Amino acid sequence: MTTRVAAIDCGTNSIRLLVADLPDASAGPQAPLVDLVRRMEIVRLGQGVDRTGRMAPEAIERTRVALASYAADIEKLGAQRVRMCATSASRDAANADEFTEMVQATLGVAPEVVSGDEEARLSFTGAVRGLPTDAKEPFLVVDIGGGSTEFVVGDRAAGVRSAISVDIGCVRMTERHLPGDPPTSEQVAAAEADIAAVVDRALAVVPGREAATLVGLAGSVTTVVALARGLREYEPERIHHARVSYEEVARVTAELLGQTRAQRLANPVMHPGRADVIGAGALVLRVIMERAGMPSVVASEHDILDGIAWSLQSATAR
Repeated sequence: MTTRVAAIDCGTNSIRLLVADLPDASAGPQAPLVDLVRRMEIVRLGQGVDRTGRMAPEAIERTRVALASYAADIEKLGAQRVRMCATSASRDAANADEFTEMVQATLGVAPEVVSGDEEARLSFTGAVRGLPTDAKEPFLVVDIGGGSTEFVVGDRAAGVRSAISVDIGCVRMTERHLPGDPPTSEQVAAAEADIAAVVDRALAVVPGREAATLVGLAGSVTTVVALARGLREYEPERIHHARVSYEEVARVTAELLGQTRAQRLANPVMHPGRADVIGAGALVLRVIMERAGMPSVVASEHDILDGIAWSLQSATAR
């Protein structure tokens, strides 16, 4: 028996949809979900939130348009259970009620503004469930989002051991430190110092330096991996579970921070909505690897979105 579910992850930069068939819980932990639809739109919901404390009306409207299209897919495919999780921007904004009302009217369910701990647990579940069996444990899973980054340490048997969500992300760091096109060396140095201080605080809470494998999630990581591999187009099947060295990450980061937005856009693997913030996202990844002493990172195309879907395996229907 399978259950058809719809998972929506609404972050600071993007909103994503997964409609999938889940196996019955009795099938065991290695049974995969079966994708029907995966979609992603850059809506930049967190536009200006770090500065103003509020979601911009135009950002809410961009999100509504994307969500209406997702709702049509969910209806057409007949998903039995639906869960939408909203993350960093929705936690931070003073006008979160406007966003909630829009989602309820558009999707028919309310968004869950998940805590940092829940966000970390969902990300870990999505990332680890499909890892190769020879991947060494424990894992440090890092989910680099637009407004926040989650650090999670755990293993397959015990699950999450410790986790923390911190306010460094590609949109937040770009808006705070990297206005130049390209950013100046002084701007990059300020961003790096800010990121390093926050990463050190995170690693004082979660024992990431003791992990055997670093697993990186979300668009900043997968884009860096695509660039490191020299792909001529974005190929998820070649990115998923690819391992990239620290030296390759450092090289790509330096290249991105030295380019203009137009130069980044010229690369065929670059999503247009990510071109202005990818330098900051790459810098977050590079600093994490440095501070945690990780020689390489394994990219995963499966992340919090898959975790949201798996959470519906035994949930009540919509």
